[in-house]
Amino acid sequence: MTDPGSLKDWRFSIDEQGIAWAVFDREGESQNALGRRPLEELGQIVGRAEAGARDKSVAGLVFISGKDKGFIVGADIREFEQFQTEAEVSAAIQPVLQMLDRIEALPIPVVCAIHGVCLGGGLELALACHWRIATRDDATRVGFPEVRLGIFPGFNGTWRSIRQAGPMAAMEAMLTGRMIRASTARAMGLLDELVPSRQNLTWAARKAVQRGRKSQPAGAAMTALRQWPARGLLVSRMRAETAKKAREDHYPAPFRLIDLFAETGGNLKQMKAEETRAFAPLMVSDTSRNLRRVFRLSEMMKAQAPKDLDFKVQRVHVIGAGVMGADIAGWCAAQGFEVSLQDLSPEAIQKGIEAQGKLFSRRFRTKATRDAAKARLLADPKGEMVARADVVIEAIVEKVEVKQALFKGLESRLKPGAVMATNTSSIMIEEIAHGLADPGRLIGIHFFNPVAQMPLVEVIRGAGSREAEVRKGCAFVTAIDKFPLIVKSCPGFLVNRVLAPYMMSAMERLSKGEAKERIDEAAKAFGMPMGPIELADTVGLDVCAHVGRILKYPADGSQLEKLVAAGKLGKKSGEGFYTWKDGNPIKAEKPYDKAELAKLGADLVGPLIAEAERALADGIVENADLVDAGVIFGTGFAPFRGGPLHYKASLGSGEGVDVRRVAAE
Repeated sequence: MTDPGSLKDWRFSIDEQGIAWAVFDREGESQNALGRRPLEELGQIVGRAEAGARDKSVAGLVFISGKDKGFIVGADIREFEQFQTEAEVSAAIQPVLQMLDRIEALPIPVVCAIHGVCLGGGLELALACHWRIATRDDATRVGFPEVRLGIFPGFNGTWRSIRQAGPMAAMEAMLTGRMIRASTARAMGLLDELVPSRQNLTWAARKAVQRGRKSQPAGAAMTALRQWPARGLLVSRMRAETAKKAREDHYPAPFRLIDLFAETGGNLKQMKAEETRAFAPLMVSDTSRNLRRVFRLSEMMKAQAPKDLDFKVQRVHVIGAGVMGADIAGWCAAQGFEVSLQDLSPEAIQKGIEAQGKLFSRRFRTKATRDAAKARLLADPKGEMVARADVVIEAIVEKVEVKQALFKGLESRLKPGAVMATNTSSIMIEEIAHGLADPGRLIGIHFFNPVAQMPLVEVIRGAGSREAEVRKGCAFVTAIDKFPLIVKSCPGFLVNRVLAPYMMSAMERLSKGEAKERIDEAAKAFGMPMGPIELADTVGLDVCAHVGRILKYPADGSQLEKLVAAGKLGKKSGEGFYTWKDGNPIKAEKPYDKAELAKLGADLVGPLIAEAERALADGIVENADLVDAGVIFGTGFAPFRGGPLHYKASLGSGEGVDVRRVAAE
């Protein structure tokens, strides 16, 4: 074996008690990922442990991270692009599977000590160990996020997780890709022991080695679920639940995992043998390539936040306690910041604060943490806390003169260095800044509804906005766990600008007699999260009409304007294009021809794609990748297609929409 001192991504040592310590600390990286070199070096460590077990010089092996905040984030996604064929995928995977088998077969105790995230390939490595210890820290999460990349666990995580947690828990974890808290993972059987903090890991791992601890597989009751007819019932349930969340033709990975379990779940040795056969086609599929692209886009957006900025956010002040303002305030409070909420109406403030109870209940598990979040959200009807805030966000009515008057009275009250921002959805920043003593201070920080669910926030640079203020805006957006997108000030910015022609052209089709249900179903068949007519109702028809007027879409006499005039505003009023009941639109369900839906769906997104191209040409964002990122994370544009511009570029002859034709019309 290579001298342990020559390893670059691992540190290897054997202490006085004969315990071998393999510390994963990937060189030049902030996080540990299992790339080619780390895996090759891991193979050397396993070889040394095998030799030490034979000559009695090694009594146990412990895997632990050298990073402060994480164990292993998974396989190195950057290296996935090198695989062009299924055969290449299979050839690359086999040595890894053999190495994990060797770890599991070691005659000495093998312990995995986890703090922070342990995902994908990291969890598969952990499952090959004999005993798994993790910290109780809330940052410690395990999971299999592979379905988000269009694949499923490929390092034998399928059968090992089923062996340890049983088919119900293991399959649910793999099919959803959710992040699992350490306490839940222990109850499932994925982890064996919890310790209070990172400082306790080394001691606990040493004790586990000395005691020869070995994890027990799932009990007999769980094993019984792998047999027919129980497995058949479980498979049917899995298919039904998965189909509610994803279409098989759009996201095949979870359905192929269910197929694998249906065919081989009764014999885990067979499942082990068949895993790669089912996995390899997914890895080289267009869906997986596009979803990996979306992941890279998300990382690129996070990188827009400056690392060298001396700006920290502790307090946020939000003006306007309507739905958007209250939800912005609630989200910031949920992220740990002290937030003050101002409005002319104390009743509106109270209503807005109470509405955040649902968010806090979803995000916090204990009464103490929920109460702490509530305590961070403060009513401030007179705006007395403005002077203490690091970020002040206006979220009042979309009228330029009202916003101008507000900021004129506000700017002198802000502390030096505080961010002054508007959440306007369509008004140009320089118009709002007109008349300010320091117009360069104002930027846009534009959230999308619903705030808790939409990951994108547009950071809008007005014609006179100072770059330092834009950078601080990006830092704030990242601090509240959102993706910042720097956008040039223009009517509609990026997201509303590309959404408007998509929605307005759909409404025009509706006015010409096309059934709204058919329009919406075609959009969903393309991959949109909901159709444009349902989306308009969800956003609010008054909001759609207002944005349409700003973007100069003719509306006189339109069905949209007639509905708004009649007070039929969509979901919030109970009736719009649809009638709404219990939060859902009442639709006339009809069968549609699949090919016709596919053509209509591609035609529907044509105006959106054409407008995205124009936005790029106008320099609204910096490059095509950022256009795609903004439209994916701001509108939900079919992630498996990789973004509107990427989708257009990837079209083959006769497929999809002729964007040039749509743009010319």
